[in-house]
Amino acid sequence: MKKLLLLCAFVLVSYTRSNAQTDEKASIESTIQMYFDGWMTSDTTKIGKTMHSTCHLKVNRNGVFKDISRSEYLKGFKSVKAKEDGTFGRIKSIDFTGNIASAKCEIETPKAIFTDYFNLIKIENTWYIVDKISTRVDKQK
Repeated sequence: MKKLLLLCAFVLVSYTRSNAQTDEKASIESTIQMYFDGWMTSDTTKIGKTMHSTCHLKVNRNGVFKDISRSEYLKGFKSVKAKEDGTFGRIKSIDFTGNIASAKCEIETPKAIFTDYFNLIKIENTWYIVDKISTRVDKQK
C-alpha cells in the first residue's frame, strides 16, 4: 500500500510539473508570436509589449557591431508598411529554466532570412524579451 501511495504521488508530481512546463512554454510562444505579429504589421505597440524597457538589439552587419536600444529599434518601424506576402515567423527552439528562457527564431521574407536569438525573463507572470541578437542572410536570386 505504501508503494502504491508513493507511486501515485510521483505520478501526480510528474503530471503537475509537465503541465506547468507546457503552460510556461505556451506563454513564451505567445510572447514571441506577438513579436512576430507586430514585426509583420509594423505595429510598434505589439512589439513594444514583448520587449522589456531595457532590451537591446545587437547585430554585426558587414563587420560593424551595432547595439540598438529598444526605443531606437521601435522607431525604425514607424515608416515601414506591413511586410510583403511570403513573410512569416517561426520558432526554432525554446529552452527555459524557472523564470528565464532563450529562443531561436526565424523571420523569413521573400528576400532574406533573419535569425534572432531572444533572451527572455518572466516578470510578474509576463514573459519579456530582455536581449536580442540578430543576423540576416540574403536569399540567392
